[in-house]
Amino acid sequence: MQLSRDDLKRAYRGMFTIRVFEERVNKEFALGNIPGFAHVYLGQEASGVGVCFDLTDEDYIGSTHRGHGHCIAKGCDVRGMMLEIMGKEGGLCGGKGGSMHIADMSKGMLGANAIVGGSPPIAVGAALTQKLRKTGKVAVAFSGDGASNQGTTFEALNMAVVLGAPAIFAFENNGYGEHTAASYAVGAPSIAERAKSFGMPAEVVDGSDFFAVREAMGRALERGRAGEGPYALEIVCSRFLGHFVGDPQAYRLPEELAKARANDPIPRFRARVTEAQLLDDADLDAIERDIHAEVEAAVQLAVAAPRPNINTLETDVYLRY
Repeated sequence: MQLSRDDLKRAYRGMFTIRVFEERVNKEFALGNIPGFAHVYLGQEASGVGVCFDLTDEDYIGSTHRGHGHCIAKGCDVRGMMLEIMGKEGGLCGGKGGSMHIADMSKGMLGANAIVGGSPPIAVGAALTQKLRKTGKVAVAFSGDGASNQGTTFEALNMAVVLGAPAIFAFENNGYGEHTAASYAVGAPSIAERAKSFGMPAEVVDGSDFFAVREAMGRALERGRAGEGPYALEIVCSRFLGHFVGDPQAYRLPEELAKARANDPIPRFRARVTEAQLLDDADLDAIERDIHAEVEAAVQLAVAAPRPNINTLETDVYLRY
């Protein structure tokens, strides 16, 4: 599908918002404003935005511990996210979920997930909801190369095929499951090839290229919306920083880190659209100014906001039917 100027601006806004947001999370964590752990999505922006670009609020996604980018790509409010990450009142989950547990059901965001391989089973259940209700919508499971080795993931892949669920498995292969290289830990020739063995179509896509990710996702969406069952994408991307904020990355060579930065998806997108005269530098510069201001306002709001009231400690723990 041809992208309009507004579409291209939306794509750039999504990727650049993730970039600025995550750079600020990195900074605020170092300043002590963010409790717990944080795992930033820097370098993988084209993957999240490419996968979510043609989804609606009625399509579901399940995320990972590295979920801020997925949230932003799915349309979650940046202010509510920053409040949540800082553990403040008014966050998307009341300030009680934090970085690894952001959810927003109004956007179809079923939640970030600190359990490796936790998202695929959840997404299959959500996909079955779509199938039984005949909505024509899908559910996407984001997971990484580490999660691709989990038994829960294998069971979810098999169940999605057996039940014909409109589930899309987006495996973001950034080369590392925590600190262990995928080249060592993933025994199959590729994650996509292994997914095919369960009986679904699967393909490998360049995760630093927004256009390639969106096109591959379009094929998966067409199959899911037509009721033809699941699809898998192995999205090969680069993680700029370590597993968590503060990880010294002693297990990665300097040349590898430099190569990752050289394949940055944001300047790659910018060069492509400006060289093709689809957008100009003034358009993109204006978007960048807006996003810097938006993220700065979100940070200032979150720093000044109060902690959740102690009286809410036992609320939102269980759903009572």
